[in-house]
Amino acid sequence: MRLSSYVQGLAAVTIATVALSTAGLMTRLVAIDGPTLLFLRGAIASVFLLACLLVTARGRVVADFTRLGWPGLVICATSAACAVLFIGALYTTSVAHVAIIFATCPFVAAGLAFMVLGERPSRSALVASVVALIGVLVMIGSGEEGTLAGDALAFAMTFMVALWTVLVRRYPDKPALPCTVVSCLMSAAIALPLASPLAVSSHDLLVVLVFGVLAFSLGFLLLTIGSRYLPPVESALIGALDAPLAPLWVWLFIGDTPANTTLLGGTIVLAAVCVHILAARWVAAGSVVPADS
Repeated sequence: MRLSSYVQGLAAVTIATVALSTAGLMTRLVAIDGPTLLFLRGAIASVFLLACLLVTARGRVVADFTRLGWPGLVICATSAACAVLFIGALYTTSVAHVAIIFATCPFVAAGLAFMVLGERPSRSALVASVVALIGVLVMIGSGEEGTLAGDALAFAMTFMVALWTVLVRRYPDKPALPCTVVSCLMSAAIALPLASPLAVSSHDLLVVLVFGVLAFSLGFLLLTIGSRYLPPVESALIGALDAPLAPLWVWLFIGDTPANTTLLGGTIVLAAVCVHILAARWVAAGSVVPADS
């Protein structure tokens, strides 16, 4: 038996979101500035993923990069911009503000998908998006304050993430691994002029190395693969899991206890996404076909 591409996409995007939600924990474990972190993460991830490509593609490496074309390069540039804006927002405004602003991503993605792809989001996806937004609104009750510049970066990041999901859905034939390699290289190149990689301690370098390979590289690769099989609004909805998961990792590994409003709001977001995923799985159950069919 094999699962439908839709269910595979749900699984890939969900696993990717869990992996990528550790970005906040990584920033708490190191004592380096944003540009340096962005450069190291992009450089480490690109080298690791390029090595994976050389092993899996072998003689097709150049051909795979050539297949990107202009649409593929636009996808790469968009995802690189997402990384730059995300790190910038985390360093200049509160996590709560980034969470509430990013929670609007499903609505932005739904609007862009309708205009660009003509896709109408399902009623369950829209209902789950509203519930998730309510959950993040509750999380704002923690009392954190942000900055205007940081909030602007978070808004820009949200729009770029929504645009990226639409582009990946629009051009599903673009090879995921080369796309991710080029994206990581772009983000590293953007950060390099302001980065100080030679001043990083061995501890911080090890932390970024572990997270860059296990969380960012594999997570972003799965996100690129899974997003091509899902409507953009659903990819963005699952991405809302970052809101409750990010403070959860900090609590588990560092001991910072989340505020009661964060716990309550995170539970609402988690429930909304889980219920939607389970409902979608039941609906897609009829799409499971024998492997030899």
